[in-house]
Amino acid sequence: MVGRSPCAVRHRYPFRRAPTEGLALVAAHRKPRQRTLPGTAARFSATLALAGAATATAFEGAGHAEPAPTPDEVRARADRLYQEAEAETEKYNGAKEKAETARREAEELRDEAARRTERLNTSRNALGSFATAQYRAGGLDPALRFVLDSDPARYLAGAELTERVGDRQAAALAAVRRQMRELEQVRAEAGERLAELEEQRARVAHHRTVVRKKLAAAETLLARLTAEQRAAYAGSDDTRTGRADRGTLRTAPAVAAPNPRAAQAVAYAYGALGKPYVWGATGPSAFDCSGLTQAAWRSAGVALPRTTYTQINAGQRVPRSRLAPGDLVFFYSGVSHVGLYIGGGNMIHAPRPGAPVRIAPIDQMPYAGATRVA
Repeated sequence: MVGRSPCAVRHRYPFRRAPTEGLALVAAHRKPRQRTLPGTAARFSATLALAGAATATAFEGAGHAEPAPTPDEVRARADRLYQEAEAETEKYNGAKEKAETARREAEELRDEAARRTERLNTSRNALGSFATAQYRAGGLDPALRFVLDSDPARYLAGAELTERVGDRQAAALAAVRRQMRELEQVRAEAGERLAELEEQRARVAHHRTVVRKKLAAAETLLARLTAEQRAAYAGSDDTRTGRADRGTLRTAPAVAAPNPRAAQAVAYAYGALGKPYVWGATGPSAFDCSGLTQAAWRSAGVALPRTTYTQINAGQRVPRSRLAPGDLVFFYSGVSHVGLYIGGGNMIHAPRPGAPVRIAPIDQMPYAGATRVA
């Protein structure tokens, strides 16, 4: 063993070491040993870790915090909510109108069914009386009756009358059958109208809920403004367009209406100035936008449909360059707002909750078209 190095001895007997010891050596080679920090260094490292976590939390909170909206942003959001609420109001008005029509038609069909039932019962009673009489007299053969009758001539006359009566009763029976079919048809139509009524009532309730939620959201936004800012917002139809002299516009328009009916509609709209906006209202003490135009033209003897998207088709379309007092002017892509044109680029309209009926320029909202009613 003299002269041999330890390495040579180790390689000469490679398998004398226990296998588990070899695995332990390999594991120790792959996983370096953890070094324990001195007390002061450990405390310093922990302090750095806590400070880093606090800094990260602070940056994370700052990144997700939404800044408070400016007054202009509040007004813009409120405007959008009011516009969406008005669009939903027109859907509410349409559903309410359809529900009223379905209710009226169902009542008329119900009354018609009652009348037809009464007539059918009368016809049935008449047939019943005839059948009873025929049964009582139906025991003798007609030839035997002729022989036994003390007055054959009278019998022959009676037989001819009986035949004619039989024809009439056959016609009456056919009429009863026809009445029964018609009555069933009326009842089926009444059932359809009642189903439609329930459907429209559900839609009315849905649109009412949506409108109330949007108006409540707008009021919550506006509550962030000061009293002065809210007052300015209430008059924003004029202040944002630079036209604050509404008092000078309360007189009759400079442009004459094209006909007496249009003049009456415009006069009614002037009389409504200052009255409150109430969604779903058609006057005379409060209005929404389409309720005002409907009431104005109703005063002139013209019946307009209830909603903006039906009123726009209630007359002849006119280009903006040919507008005349009394024309209906519509706004937004969904035709969700309407006003009554009074000339000079102005209209009278019911803007939104909190903003009463007023005069405003037609260029303050996205223009959608115009209709001449009469």
